[in-house]
Amino acid sequence: MKIIGIAGGTASGKTTIANKLGDLSNQFGQVNIIRLDDYYLDHPELDLEERRKINYDHPNAFDTDLLVKHIGDLNKNQSIDVPEYDFVNHARKISTKKVQPSKVLIIEGILVLAIKEICDLLDIKIFVDTPDDIRFIRRLSRDVKKRNRTLDNVIDQYLTTVRPMHKVFVEPSKENADLIIPEGGHNSIAIEMVFKTIIDLLNK
Repeated sequence: MKIIGIAGGTASGKTTIANKLGDLSNQFGQVNIIRLDDYYLDHPELDLEERRKINYDHPNAFDTDLLVKHIGDLNKNQSIDVPEYDFVNHARKISTKKVQPSKVLIIEGILVLAIKEICDLLDIKIFVDTPDDIRFIRRLSRDVKKRNRTLDNVIDQYLTTVRPMHKVFVEPSKENADLIIPEGGHNSIAIEMVFKTIIDLLNK
């Protein structure tokens, strides 16, 4: 199994690129996509207000051990049950998603290249580089419309954790990338290049 990591700042276009690559490559063989966000640690011991205050942009917010184990299981040709995260309630859902082994696995998330245990497992490392102002506008729109956040809540979270953690962890992880894609999912040339690489991996 070959593993592709797609990292970048919040709302940079990581998911769009992962989905486009998955759709293209699935014409030739199965490609799985796993979101790092679904591996947020669960905190049932905290109430909703306390969970809202967690720094979700720090590497410690993720269940890295579980993700690494799941990657190992897929490499052993074993299926896994991927957790699903509820961003409205800041908690894992009861339901999980069954993922079967495949030739190619895409892992996308802001800290995929910043968490060493994950980065070391990647065969291809991609960083999506989108301007800060565009990313903030996208995040603001997404969180208000889809995650039941208020304008003030989004701005406060962005200033207190998202932006500082981007500077400390996400931006420096760009140095680990094999390929940097400007403008996210709108960069059709870069997506085509990665797609051809995936096809080569599938045909080996």
